[in-house]
Amino acid sequence: MAFFKIPSFVDKINTIISLLQAEFPGLEPKPSKADPLDILIATMLSQNTTDKTSYIAFQNLKNNIGTWEEVLNAPISKIRNAVRVCGLTNQKSAAIKNLLKQLKQKHGELSLKYLDKMSNDEVYKDLLQYKGIGVKTISCMLAFSLGRDVFPVDTHVHRIINRLGIVKAVTPVKTFEQVKDKIPDGKKFLFHTLLIRFGRKICRAQKPLCGKCRLYDICEFSEKEKYAMLSSAEPVENNFIILEHV
Repeated sequence: MAFFKIPSFVDKINTIISLLQAEFPGLEPKPSKADPLDILIATMLSQNTTDKTSYIAFQNLKNNIGTWEEVLNAPISKIRNAVRVCGLTNQKSAAIKNLLKQLKQKHGELSLKYLDKMSNDEVYKDLLQYKGIGVKTISCMLAFSLGRDVFPVDTHVHRIINRLGIVKAVTPVKTFEQVKDKIPDGKKFLFHTLLIRFGRKICRAQKPLCGKCRLYDICEFSEKEKYAMLSSAEPVENNFIILEHV
């Protein structure tokens, strides 16, 4: 009697990575050398909007106001005007102002260099104290700026991970908690960036292109057959990622 080996969690992740690398050939993402405070604020601006509009808001802060010291000392109305393009204007401008103010009070400078000596868990504990900064924002800063081996989970990643059946979680934070220690070491950043691109091109929130999906056979999305029959549209390239341009 033949016995079939059930793929392990790691086997499935490695298979998905291989298939997505075939979807996006030549993609070799590397952490940015940008200042971690820049990455943190850019990620705050990207919440509930597109990367393109949040990038415009980030550039507005830099070009129209100046350094983070100048942003700290600027009237809140000027910060609002700078970030208005990316929505949630009042919340984002207040969160940025509050972050800068508290950093200055606690550390005497507007810098996150002190995080270098902290473990990942210590960084989460430290930055979660600030209003407007959540697990995803911190994870992106750790991965994209500090080069830490972490796996940020945004709405794209959360949606795909659950459709694939890797986890069953109702929020991105719960998805993060379930997978953060299970993704193979050294592949977390790569896996994150592949999923972001895949979520924008194929596994979209609305009308996913299941008929064009390389992961179809291993996906557990309950509606994949329906959407496979409807997948007539060509994939739309939407691969601008703000944290790659800060």
